[in-house]
Parts: sequence; C-alpha cells; structure tokens
Amino acid sequence: MKFIKSLFYFLSLIILMSCSKDDGKIDFTFLQLNDVYEIAPIQGGAYGGMARVETVHQELLKENSNTMLFLAGDFLNPSLLGTLKVDGERVRGKQMVEVMNAMNFDLVAFGNHEFDVSQKDLQKRLNESNFPWISANVKLKTKEAAIPFYKEINGVKHSVGETFVKEFSDKDGTKVKIGFISVCIPSNPKDFVEYGNMFVKARASYAALKDSVDIVFGLTHVKLANDKRIAKLIPNIPLIMGGHEHTNSLDTIGNVIISKADANAKTVYIHKISYDKNTKKTVVKSELKEINTTIKSDEKVAKIVNKWQLLLTSKIKEIIEKPEEVIFETKTPLDARDTPIRSTQTNFGQIITKAMSFGFNDEVDCALINGGSIRIDDQLSGNITAVDIFRVLPYGGDILKVKLKGRLLKRVLDYGQLAAGTGAYLQRFNAEKVGEKWMIKGKELNINKTYSVAFSDYLLKGFDIPFLSDKNNEVLSIYKPKPTELSSDIRKVVISYLKSI
Repeated sequence: MKFIKSLFYFLSLIILMSCSKDDGKIDFTFLQLNDVYEIAPIQGGAYGGMARVETVHQELLKENSNTMLFLAGDFLNPSLLGTLKVDGERVRGKQMVEVMNAMNFDLVAFGNHEFDVSQKDLQKRLNESNFPWISANVKLKTKEAAIPFYKEINGVKHSVGETFVKEFSDKDGTKVKIGFISVCIPSNPKDFVEYGNMFVKARASYAALKDSVDIVFGLTHVKLANDKRIAKLIPNIPLIMGGHEHTNSLDTIGNVIISKADANAKTVYIHKISYDKNTKKTVVKSELKEINTTIKSDEKVAKIVNKWQLLLTSKIKEIIEKPEEVIFETKTPLDARDTPIRSTQTNFGQIITKAMSFGFNDEVDCALINGGSIRIDDQLSGNITAVDIFRVLPYGGDILKVKLKGRLLKRVLDYGQLAAGTGAYLQRFNAEKVGEKWMIKGKELNINKTYSVAFSDYLLKGFDIPFLSDKNNEVLSIYKPKPTELSSDIRKVVISYLKSI
C-alpha cells in the first residue's frame, strides 16, 4: 500500500512538473486607442466614452492578465473641457490625465496636439500622470541643449524614454521581453520642442533595443504614409499601433501590420498576439471593436467622467438652455479635422460661415472665419447636439459685422488662400475664387466698393492676418452685437442655424 501511494505521488509530481514546464509559447493582448479628446460618449451618447473602454479593458484583463492598454498620441488637446477654467486655471487636459490614471494606461505616445498646450501646462500633465510616456524624436529645448521630456515627482526628474520594455510571463513559466519604439509627426512647431528625424530616430531606437528583447512593436503618431515607410525600414516589427488620421484603418506592409482606430474612442483595436520563443514567430490577430451603447460603463471611471461633465454642463448652461438637445442630423460627416479645415473649403466650414451670415439675417456680402478657430480636429456624423457645436468652437466669441474697402477684402482673401495649411486659412461663404478673380455673391470683387462682411472677432485682432484690425484705415466700421443678440456668440448662431435647416 505504501508503495502504491509513493508511486501515485511520484506520478502526480511528474505530471505537475510537465504541466508547468516552459513550452516557449506565450499569448498577450494589446488594447489600442488613439486621438482621444473626449472622456464622455459623443454623438448624443451613441459612441465612445472612456468608462466604456475601461469595461472592455477589464474584460480583457480577466481573459489574460498579460494585457496592455495604449494611447497612440493626441489626448491633451483639443477638447471643450480643456478650455474651461477651474480655480482660475484652464483645465488643459487635466481631465484626461485623471481618467487615464484611473484606467491604468500602460504606455502612451506623444502626439502633435500634446504641444498645443504651453510648456508649463504640459509639464503639469506629465507630473500628474501615473503612466509612462515614450518618444524617440521629441525633446525639450532648454538654453543649454535639447533634453528628454521628464516627469518631476517629489523633486526628482524621471526622463521619458526613447524606448520602453515590458516583461510578461504565463502560467507555465514562459517569459518574454517586449520592446516599444515611438516617433511623433513634426507638424506642430513650438519654441520648447525639438523634433528629430522620424525615420532616423525610429531605426536608431529599434537598433538600440532589438538585441535586449524578444520582439519590438511600434507605438507611433505619424501619417499613415510615414508608418508605411517605417514598416519598410524596419520589416521585423510585427505591429505598429498608430494615430493621427482619426479614421480606422488596417494595413499590411510586408509582414508589418499597421493599425489605427477611430478618434474619440468610437472604436478601439484589440490585438491578440501569440509568440513562439523557439521559432521566433509572432502571430497578431487584430479586431476593430466599436465602443457603443451595448457596452456598460465602468463605475470607477464613470464617476470621474461624470464629475467633469457636470462642470461642463453647468458652464454651457450659462450660454444655452439645453446643451444635450439634438439640433441636427447629418448623413454626411461634417469635416472639421485640422488638416482639411486649414487647407480647403469643407462642408462644416461652409455651415459655420453660412450661419455667421444667417446671424445678420443674410444682410452681409460674405462671411469669413479662420480655420484655426475650429478646434475639434474630428468629423461629426449622425445626431449632432448643442454640446458638439461647443466642442467645435470652444472659445466662442462675437460675430462682427464689418464694413471695409474692396481692396482690403481682396488682400484678406488672398492672404487666407496663401496661408493654406495654417490656422490663418479662411473658411468662406459667398466668397469664391474663379480663375484669378475673387467673386463675392457671384460678382467679381470690386476693389473700390465697400463691402459688409461677417467676421469672427478673433480675425479682427490681427493675430492671423496682421494687417486686419480696427487700426486699418480701410476698415470703415465695426458693429459688435449686444449681449442679447444672437450674434454675440458664434456657437449660438451655428446652433440656431442648424435648427432652422
């Protein structure tokens, strides 16, 4: 009997040991977001919402504890909440960092919009974040030299790395080291930022990392064409998780998968990854998941989101009574993304400028707004609420009725056209260039005539167009609406116009 018991124990031990033996194979999961500016659901609550994303995150962690949560750049700006003042200080992405801390992000990349905020505000957000950042090609300019961005915690500076390494192990003891590289598009020049060459830095950081890890992945914020070039330069990266485009895509260049989700967490990418240490083979299965009303909100994150949303609603109600009211339904997405709105006439730019004319009962010859005033960097589709319009035009401001000489109007229009690609590019209504001639209401612009133009008040401050201000002697008169008039806030005008069509 003793012998049988000993034999049974010995066999059990062998079975147990064989079950826990490192088989060289390991599975892990990546949850990818990019270009997220709104913590709450958008489009009347139909899509997005960071509390819903956290529910997905927690489900994936239950399925496999080797799960990482990423954001591939652009989250501090632009957002309507970011423009609000709390205790005398603008929020500037603080709400996003608070939510991301609660979600335990594993790694984030710099996006171009991180540099919309001042150096001081960016440093505050870095210090507040509990998650690691990564970038190989963006550095902080100082008087002495360009240095890595850093977090300062209890007086100690911790540099942002050019690379990042994570180690996973599974139940049978298989261990794997995975590395990450990251670069950011140099599309937002600032005095405090130095951009290194994206492609040189991507290759250099990969070369520095590859021999110390099993696999290297990309977490980038560049144009898709740039990601494709990086994939050709570094063909051994299995997956590049990217941002910047705002529209979901999944491309393959050689053996490299390039994924981008939709902006504002309308969708996320779930990457299920299997790695075999013996064959060095990586298999990536990518699923685009829509974040919608079928997903319950995580209570912990929802509590933080609701705190910020209550603050936002109270501020908006000072201007408009029903912020969540659906005011318009569009079947064609209204384009207010940065690149189009600053370089070509878009359907949303046309709506905004038409609304500006509508605010003066169409008793103006044309209407103009600088593309840089439109701050959402996104497309709106489906049900549009009043809050959405505040997101598009977070700074508000008067619409001014200005009488000016045709010669000055031509200079303004010419300047706006030459400024394509910048915030000074003009979205227009009733002002169109045909060949070499500007047409106002279908008639050739007469430089000797006096025109009445609806302008956003920002344009008359001379920031974007230096010669356009109340000091110019060809500006004959400026009508500033009274606080009780519709045109006293461009957002109220756009909301009223959309309700009327």
